[in-house]
Amino acid sequence: MAHTGLLALPTTSPSPYRNPRRDTSSSSTGLRRSTVFSTLDSSSSSACSTSEQTTPPPQKFTYSRASPSIRWPNLKFQQETPIPHPHYFHTSPPPIPTVQIQHQDSKDATPDDQDSTDTTPDDKTLVSDDKTLVSGDKTTLEAMSRTRKKKMTKLALKRAKDWRQRVQFLTDRILNLRPGEYVADVLDDRLVQMTPADFCFVVKWVGKSSWQRALEAYEWLNLRHWYAPNARMLATILGVLGKARQEGLAEEIFSRAEEGVGDVVQVYNAMMGVYARNGRFSKVQELLSVMRSRGCEPDLVSFNTLINARAKSGSMTPGSALQLLHEVRRSGLRPDIITYNTLISACSHGSDLEEAVTVYDDLKKNNCLPDLWTYNTMISVYGRCGMVQEAERLFKDLGAKGFFPDAVTYNSMLYAFAREGDVEKVESFCEEMEGAGFKKDEIWYNTIIHMYGKQGRHDLAFQMYNDMKLAGRNPDTVTYTVLIDSLGKAGQITKAANVMSEMVEAQVRPTLRTFSALICGYAKAGMRIEAEETFDCMRRSGIKPDHLAYSVMLDILLRFSETRKAMTLYREMICDGFKPDQPLYQIMLQLYGKENRDEDVKKLIKDMEELCGMSSPTIFFVLVKAECFDHAAEMLKLAVSKGYEPDSENLSAILNSFSLSGRHDQAHDLLSFLKEHSPNSSGLITEASIVMLCEDRQLEAAMEEYNKIKRFGFDGSCSVYESLIKCCEETEFYAAASQLLSDMKFYSAEPSESVFQSAVVVYCKMGFPETAHHWVDQAESNGILSNDHSIYVTLIETYGKLKLWQRAESFVGRLRLHSPVDRKIWNALIGAYAASGRYEQARAVFNRMMKDGPSPTVDTVNGLMEALIVDGRLDELYVVIQELQDMGIKISKSTILLMLDAFVKAGNIFESKKIYHGMKAAGFLPTIHLYRSMIGLLSRGKRVRDVELMVTEMEGAGFKPDLTIFNSLLGMYTKIGDFKKTAEVFRSIQEHGFKGDDDTYNTLILMYCRDLRPEEGLSLLYEMKKQGLEPKLDSYKSLLSACARQQLVEQAEDLFEDLRSKGCKLDRFVYHTMMKVYRNSGNHSKAENMLVLMKEAGVQPTIATIHMLMLSYGTAGQPQDVENVLNNLKNSGLSVGTIPYCSVIDAYLKICDYKSGIKKLSEMMKDGKEPDCRIWTCFIKAASLCQQTSEALLLLNSMSDAGFDFPVRLLMGKGEPVSLVQELDTLLDQLGSFEDNMAFNFVNSLENLLWAFERRATASWVFQLAIRKSIYRHDVFRVADKDWGADFRKLSAGAALVGLTLWLDHMQDASLQGLPESPKSVVLITGTAEYNLISLEKTLRAYLWEMGSPFLPCKTRSGLLIAKAHSLRMWLKDSPFCMDLELKDATSLPESNSMRLCEGCFMRAGLVPVSKDIHERLGNVWPKKFARLALLSDERRDKVIRADIEGRKAKLEKMKKRVGIVGPRNNLILMLNGLTLLNAGGRGVCKGVRKDL
Repeated sequence: MAHTGLLALPTTSPSPYRNPRRDTSSSSTGLRRSTVFSTLDSSSSSACSTSEQTTPPPQKFTYSRASPSIRWPNLKFQQETPIPHPHYFHTSPPPIPTVQIQHQDSKDATPDDQDSTDTTPDDKTLVSDDKTLVSGDKTTLEAMSRTRKKKMTKLALKRAKDWRQRVQFLTDRILNLRPGEYVADVLDDRLVQMTPADFCFVVKWVGKSSWQRALEAYEWLNLRHWYAPNARMLATILGVLGKARQEGLAEEIFSRAEEGVGDVVQVYNAMMGVYARNGRFSKVQELLSVMRSRGCEPDLVSFNTLINARAKSGSMTPGSALQLLHEVRRSGLRPDIITYNTLISACSHGSDLEEAVTVYDDLKKNNCLPDLWTYNTMISVYGRCGMVQEAERLFKDLGAKGFFPDAVTYNSMLYAFAREGDVEKVESFCEEMEGAGFKKDEIWYNTIIHMYGKQGRHDLAFQMYNDMKLAGRNPDTVTYTVLIDSLGKAGQITKAANVMSEMVEAQVRPTLRTFSALICGYAKAGMRIEAEETFDCMRRSGIKPDHLAYSVMLDILLRFSETRKAMTLYREMICDGFKPDQPLYQIMLQLYGKENRDEDVKKLIKDMEELCGMSSPTIFFVLVKAECFDHAAEMLKLAVSKGYEPDSENLSAILNSFSLSGRHDQAHDLLSFLKEHSPNSSGLITEASIVMLCEDRQLEAAMEEYNKIKRFGFDGSCSVYESLIKCCEETEFYAAASQLLSDMKFYSAEPSESVFQSAVVVYCKMGFPETAHHWVDQAESNGILSNDHSIYVTLIETYGKLKLWQRAESFVGRLRLHSPVDRKIWNALIGAYAASGRYEQARAVFNRMMKDGPSPTVDTVNGLMEALIVDGRLDELYVVIQELQDMGIKISKSTILLMLDAFVKAGNIFESKKIYHGMKAAGFLPTIHLYRSMIGLLSRGKRVRDVELMVTEMEGAGFKPDLTIFNSLLGMYTKIGDFKKTAEVFRSIQEHGFKGDDDTYNTLILMYCRDLRPEEGLSLLYEMKKQGLEPKLDSYKSLLSACARQQLVEQAEDLFEDLRSKGCKLDRFVYHTMMKVYRNSGNHSKAENMLVLMKEAGVQPTIATIHMLMLSYGTAGQPQDVENVLNNLKNSGLSVGTIPYCSVIDAYLKICDYKSGIKKLSEMMKDGKEPDCRIWTCFIKAASLCQQTSEALLLLNSMSDAGFDFPVRLLMGKGEPVSLVQELDTLLDQLGSFEDNMAFNFVNSLENLLWAFERRATASWVFQLAIRKSIYRHDVFRVADKDWGADFRKLSAGAALVGLTLWLDHMQDASLQGLPESPKSVVLITGTAEYNLISLEKTLRAYLWEMGSPFLPCKTRSGLLIAKAHSLRMWLKDSPFCMDLELKDATSLPESNSMRLCEGCFMRAGLVPVSKDIHERLGNVWPKKFARLALLSDERRDKVIRADIEGRKAKLEKMKKRVGIVGPRNNLILMLNGLTLLNAGGRGVCKGVRKDL
């Protein structure tokens, strides 16, 4: 019995197997397997031919321990001598072996054997009278028959002592019959005289060897009617057929029995024994009921048989053993030792230790003495349940109870220790067993082989297998099955197949368990074909599959999606009376569900319900696990309607399936149904609804449901909080997540691992790492996040982002105390240092990683570089790179890109280009990101040529510019004022199918504003709003400024109102701009109202604001209003500086009210305000525009009276030039410390004054002094730089004319000397702005046109004058205007101003009427023609102009006659040709052409 359970195979479907790759040995395995199967098929053919209806019995098991000499070798029994049985050697049946692999006769020594043949009074008499055993033979019997001359009487025959010889004689004669001979031949000879009891023994003894011959003898005896039918003979033949597993024949014989014979308790017991052997518990129960109904009361044997049937049926549920025991007592019977042993054995099969111990205690309580069988069974139970100590205690108690341990006892103990893998104990008991005289038998070897196989020590298992054969022990079915089972479980399926081959070669017939073990091995290895072949071979061998074999085959077929074969096998399994278990149904349903075989799924559900008797909740659970959620939902409704309360896990699975597939309506319908039919689960349903809404990312609806259940009471379900917090985290509603975490604490809900992780992430995202740190500590105390380093990394990174590197450092230090810190945490700490620019600390961590590990990665190196970049130590990047390379660390592309991005952000074009070209040289191909960064950098640096080359290179590499690159190009061209290229880039954006973003539209708006095209900018603004884009405030400001310049008052007002309606916080610039708009438009009341709006908006007006308002009145020629503003300022108590006085003075001077201006100066001085440079600049500017010299001197003398006489002395030439220069130098140094460009404005006004009153030499050295003092730019003109260009923007008219003369002089010298060489074209930048109502462009054009210069306006850009270099050099050499370009002072001041301000042009006073005449009559003309006409007298000029006009008209007439006017197209041609004839566009002729069009 020690081998019980060694070969216990799994009774449930095996776990999923993976199909391993077959090795080269598979071919040999297949050959061996085919040989095995062919051998098995041939051997089974004869067995199958015996009976077509029944399964042939397996090979007979010989139980050697039935012999006392083997069972107790230490007692020195003689095998030939009968052994008297003391009380402690109860003649109870031998223990039931629990080996499930084969059908053993040892099992038959159960209550099945308690038939009437051993208990009748006649038999007892015969046995008691028979004192000796005599071996009888045929000769002896014949001699006896010859000596007896008369037939013996029944009494004499009954008392005869040679009954065994007579029975043995007939038994041998019957068994020695050849196949063609009949039992009737032996019985008809009547060689010996027999009693009915003798014939019963003959049938029984013959049945031990051949049930067919025993049945033949029984039928012949009935046919001859040699004795009266009796119950003993019927019970005997039923017992023989039962042992032979011939249930059908037994049922037929039992049904044919006569009523008087059949209604005997021994017959019923025998028939129940037939059913019990096959585990037909229901049949035994049915027969027991029939027995009672016929008035035949069951005895103890009947109940023992019932218990045995229940045990073999496998339906022993917890508590059933005690129920059976109580049923025996209710029948008025006292359980005997067989009853208890059978119950304990049944519990041992189910490893039900508790119930076995309860039965054992009941045995002792009722004074039923246990026998050796009982102790062996209990030792086996304890061994099965792993209670080795209890088993060992019982073993030691055997001697005290008067029992000697037998071989079964020792083997049971060996099995107990082997099951626990205690090799030392096994070896110790082996020595004790051998010392007691027991030898190593087959069961001992099987136990040790199974132990090594279970431990995976297959080499030792095979060694024991070989030792077993060398010791003369033949491996039996158990041995081979153990080896095959252990090898299959270890994945060594090739060796398992070889063992099966050896088993067949050894003529050991495989059993059901052997085939099942091999099939399980093939299933685990994923060898479907081999498993199918083995299964088919098993069935061809006459072995019917059991539940395990069917389950394994179904499982492997389903794993390989062999659905048709699986369904066929499933139907066979059902027909054979086996029901698949839930896991197998789950796999089938899952596969058919994935294949959308809805009908098959419905059939399986019907089978589960009708055949297997599963309840609706059980089927629902299986459907959920099989992911058949639609059917599960319907089954859930059915279960709920029957009173089932849904559980959270399965309901969530169904709802989640509906949510993922977008079937929200079905989910809501299911929840509505559950709410209606399961009111007790309303809380669960609401929680499920919240979870579903969270899965659908409907956070608002989920929070609404949560608030409802919180108001009506909430038990704090962790799953609900987990879903809500996770949803808040994913939707970035961190505040709501924080509130939910607080609610969890309030309701004492235990956070899960997911909640802890989400809490840390949420508080890190909210910028509260300290709170996140607290959650980490709490999680660690609960043992949840000990191995989850991602949370630690998140916390360290958050500390780094908030520049709390000390906290991150402390946190990592604490982590090092508990466990090793991995690479990710070190890299996160380096990143935290890098965010604060702490390179030294980051380098220390890097050095530690290099020394102690783990080795640094690319992220580590990038962290070091980032630390240097944040600290602004870009010059050290190359040094660190060199150090890392010396350490053997390869520099990755990401590191180089990081350096490049750093230099790009720093605007270092040189280093960025060097890294870029170095990457290309090293073989790193640029990416679109790299091109994007470089183009952005070069665009910001206005490197137009480099940008265009890089765009071409990028397109050649196969990359297309994206919107970011186009935006960079837009910004670059807008900054340099190349608006034509800007428009081309925008067209390219549209052609490439890109939709402009904020940067695109804002840049275009800026371009249109700078190009003074605010209308187009406004249209873009409106288009931008239509597309849902929000313009920047700077775009609004640019549009306002452009509208102010173009005097688009209505558009400016609309923009201003739009800004106010949007609630934008407007600054002073916006209000000042609007005041300029109203000032320039003359709407001074609105300008004053703007001041009120400014105060209402909370923007306090400054002196600049007041100055702006005063300038508005001053521009309108309303000095009185300006003075009123000044008086209001004084009355308000504000500190009034010189700026308001300057505005009042300037307003009077603009209307030429010089006396009032001088008066205000005096008032200002009386108010204690010292005049500053602003006042002097205002007076000098007014003096430069005075028409009479006396007026100018009046203003300058008033300045002298106020304490500043330098301008009048400079104009009058009083003093030495050197002293004046020094004095001006000192004055400019003083003014340079002031803001508002005081020095610049002062010099500009002084230049206008000096030029207007012909002090031009003085103006020249003042100009040069301003350049030397950096008041003017050093590159005003660039002849020495081989550029020959000039830029006079922001200069006053007088300063520009001085600069122009000096520039022409420099170019003249360069052209005469030939050095430096000139470019092909010379550009003069004038700009389009006005300075004190004077246009610099108009002033310079008038001066150059008067000289007849070759400069012409640029066709593409405004504010530029361009001249061909060759024409310019010729003009400088030949023009009479260039003969003397030296600037000189007039010997005396002129009586009047030499310059006049006319329509924004500061030109020579004598040229004003001439210019007006020429432009009014001829329009814009070329400079040379203008110069010739300007030199003529009035009369001659009039004649030339009239002749020119007449000549143009005549040419137009000729053109009309040549072309002909036949349609609009000819009109267009005529217009174009006419415009060509008009040299500079005569205004009158142009009007005529426009009328013709």
